[in-house]
Amino acid sequence: MTEIKRTYSSDKIHRENVVQYHLINKLIQNLNYRQRITDHYNHALALDKSLLLEFIKNTQTNEWRRLVDQYASNAEDEFFKQLEKALKKRGTLDVLRQGIKLIPGIKFSLCFFKPASGLNEDLLSLYNANILSVIDELAYSTKNDNRIDIVLFVNGIPLATLECKNLSTGSTFKHAEKQYRYDRAPAGEPLLTFKRGALVHFALDEDNVSMTTHLINGNTRFLPFNRGRNNGAGNPEIPNEFRIAYLYQDQPEGKAIFSRDILLDIVGRFIHLDNSESKGKLIFPRFQQLDAIIKILAHAKSNSTGNNYLIQHSAGSGKSNTIAWTAHRLITLHDDNDQPIFNTAIIITDRVVLDRQLQNTVAQFEHTKGIVRKIDGTSRQLKEAIEQGARIIVTTIHKFSTDHLKEISGQNTRKFAVLIDEAHGSQSGKHADNLAKTLSREENSNLEDIESIIAEYQRQRGPQANVSYFAFTATPKNVTLERFGIKDTDGLPKPFHLYSMRQAIEEGFILDVLQNYMTYKAYYQLEKAIEDDPGLSSRRAQQRVARFASLHPTAIAQKVEVIVEHFHRHVLNVLNGQAKAMIVTQSREHALRYYFAIKKYIADRGYSGIKALVAFSGEVNLDGEIFTESAVNGFKETELPDRLNGIHNGILYPEQYQILIVAEKYQTGFDQPKLCTMYIDKKLDGLQAVQTLSRLNRTYPGKDQTFILDFQNTIEDIQNAFRPYYEITTLEAITDPNQIYELEGRIKSFSFIDENEVNRFADIYYRDLLDAQDRIVLERLVRAAVQRFEYEEDEQRQEEFRQLLKSYGRFYSFVAQVVKLQDPWLEKLFAYTSWLSRLLPNRNIPPDIELTPDMLRLQAIRLEKREQGKASLSVNEPPAPLYAIKEFGANPYTEDEERSLSEIIDSFNQRHGTEFTKEDFLRFEQVNQEILCDADLKDMLKNNPPDVVFSAFSQAFFEGAIKLFQRDNQLQNIVMTDPEARNQAIKHFFSRALKEIRNGL
Repeated sequence: MTEIKRTYSSDKIHRENVVQYHLINKLIQNLNYRQRITDHYNHALALDKSLLLEFIKNTQTNEWRRLVDQYASNAEDEFFKQLEKALKKRGTLDVLRQGIKLIPGIKFSLCFFKPASGLNEDLLSLYNANILSVIDELAYSTKNDNRIDIVLFVNGIPLATLECKNLSTGSTFKHAEKQYRYDRAPAGEPLLTFKRGALVHFALDEDNVSMTTHLINGNTRFLPFNRGRNNGAGNPEIPNEFRIAYLYQDQPEGKAIFSRDILLDIVGRFIHLDNSESKGKLIFPRFQQLDAIIKILAHAKSNSTGNNYLIQHSAGSGKSNTIAWTAHRLITLHDDNDQPIFNTAIIITDRVVLDRQLQNTVAQFEHTKGIVRKIDGTSRQLKEAIEQGARIIVTTIHKFSTDHLKEISGQNTRKFAVLIDEAHGSQSGKHADNLAKTLSREENSNLEDIESIIAEYQRQRGPQANVSYFAFTATPKNVTLERFGIKDTDGLPKPFHLYSMRQAIEEGFILDVLQNYMTYKAYYQLEKAIEDDPGLSSRRAQQRVARFASLHPTAIAQKVEVIVEHFHRHVLNVLNGQAKAMIVTQSREHALRYYFAIKKYIADRGYSGIKALVAFSGEVNLDGEIFTESAVNGFKETELPDRLNGIHNGILYPEQYQILIVAEKYQTGFDQPKLCTMYIDKKLDGLQAVQTLSRLNRTYPGKDQTFILDFQNTIEDIQNAFRPYYEITTLEAITDPNQIYELEGRIKSFSFIDENEVNRFADIYYRDLLDAQDRIVLERLVRAAVQRFEYEEDEQRQEEFRQLLKSYGRFYSFVAQVVKLQDPWLEKLFAYTSWLSRLLPNRNIPPDIELTPDMLRLQAIRLEKREQGKASLSVNEPPAPLYAIKEFGANPYTEDEERSLSEIIDSFNQRHGTEFTKEDFLRFEQVNQEILCDADLKDMLKNNPPDVVFSAFSQAFFEGAIKLFQRDNQLQNIVMTDPEARNQAIKHFFSRALKEIRNGL
């Protein structure tokens, strides 16, 4: 068979098709594509028939002989007749993966995929027999003269179409997208028909690439397929090449996308037909998903088990798909000796109720029945799944609690890949600690010496040779980075793979939720009706007063008016009337009162086109009546996401809802692309702010902007919350593990704990098969410490001790996973204090003061619009790293200190017109802790009168404050220029430092 060879000379460098010619040359020269022409293409079938027959006859000779014996001279016609039927009914993807069958039981494979193991040379030979080919300027249509620049085939079956543009002629990949939308109508064109034709369509120029799997004329949606550049959109420079060379030329980071290994791997193991929508959706991996998985597989193949991988991918970037793909690929991964690297992949979520979307996504990628097991029962079910050889298990972190360990233990001979969905603090705490022990524990330990047994327990908490962790999150916390990050050249942890929020926004894959931000401030005028009630002067009472005001019908009514009128004017008709809004409230009671107030306001104004739903957990007693979510809404809780969406299985609900009012529930982890607006009536801090507002970032046809109205937070608050997660999340410094000994010393200084009792406790606790008598002895040992605790008359010291025990438990669980402690005493203390913490009497908290209209009257409320505009982050802003663990919340403020701090804050705000809060000033505690890490200064404070050491402390505190607030210009300027305000703050924290030093805390 004669092949047509074309050469493309440099004289066409300024023509539009220069990118097209260059790409084709590289495919032929570097990736062994065969060049074909339009004459080889059958328009009716959208196939290169002669190339397909060549592949079939060369690789499946016996099958073809049987076909000829059955159909004689009509064999080819019958083959293509049945193939065409299969392509129309099942689609290209399924035909390539499953092949076709003809009477009498003749099966043909249309593509051979690379085997997981290289042990079978025949399978490798068949894989290498696949024929990749390319046709340029393909005249694909029988209805007009339309051509497509490039079409890629495997064995004569179309895989991808490409429209190429040249920046030097003034055309970009956006023009190629427009060409697909308006000049490449799929109707009547088998090559362009969804599922029936090519699997993916690329629009590209020298610098950028986008792709789609479904051409639907003007409604076609393209997704970016770029590598990213400097944590933003685009592609980096490639020496002596176009920036898109990763498509057709191997790079130091990996093989070309259109290479045999990558392209056929995508077809065989990545592309997925999701039938959850009425017309189905063909999911093609985006570049960052593909890149992350390929790099994970390469690293795991070279380094085996026992490694950590932190994948920081922006919210809305398809995390569930990435997790599912990764899990399925890891269980088929083999090393260079063709031995499987992992026996089982366990997908972990920290939600008590399993994420149904994640479960379903993982199950949908299952090609072989029984590979995926969903664990929604007991830990015994989890153990059975492991023992029965389930390859992929989806479960919750809570199945690995202490009480379940014996059900699951004895797994150290197996190798596990643990994939963690939303890896936050809980994944570095006690449950994750137990997970590590479970998967590495020996079922029958031969150790006799109790100290050796305890040392082994401690070892099992740390990194394990048979377990690798793959942690996925958009917003890693400091403990997440330290637990799962990889060390950079500066010794600080960083993500293994990054797809930043900034890149996702700049690419248009998600929306910038801070683009339209408006804040309101509520001012209340309250009259105290009972003047002689001293209870209304306490801090707790003041909190109740604030709550009373926020729940007052008049206050809610004014906010409801702002919310509904804004929705009616600016949101209701967006997305052809399908736009949704969420109201985030402070509590379940707030959510219910908002719901009833909104229903009333809508009815009073006659806004028949607006209906609201409310989401909350459990039962709520409101004015003596019990309410549940399902009773209020009128349907089951599980139906709420579909009811809000307005459609289920392609069928519209008769009632359409536009507004969802929430209290915690659905505030995070809720995916509704039609959500365009949020109304915030809750203080949001840090990570919670990012996760909550990110519910808005999903794209949807016609959705190009979002709105946020905030009654509780300032724009600066929100920007500060987003800043650490906008690009790559970094850590200022590594947490000092020696702080565990500081905590230990502070606990022992209270004299509630007897070391001999701890040792006796450990002697029993760490033996297997505890019986009832053992438990009685253990509790008696702990009760002795409880009695000593109860003799303490100082409630402040009691509370400090409670907090220290909690801090020790959390910090030990974290540190033991990060470093090898090799100190059995710390393990003993951990077990003992865990019991002790549970048995200590609860703090005597005064009952809440129930405020009534008889005690307080709301005389007036005023809502004032404060800020409006774009709150988006700038790429030129300095990075905002997270801080290492330095504080343990074990030194609460006394009433005098609270009063002192309040006076300082009031003084600052009055003198400078600022609005600093207690939380702003408590950041100075970090300065105190850093000063107390200086052994010399610590000794000086401990052993000298206050007036002698104040000057040295003042200088150290001043320098530390400037460093701490180097990004907070307002507070920094006050500290530097106002000696009176500065000295007032320094004296306060000097007093705190002396207290800590001299009480031995």
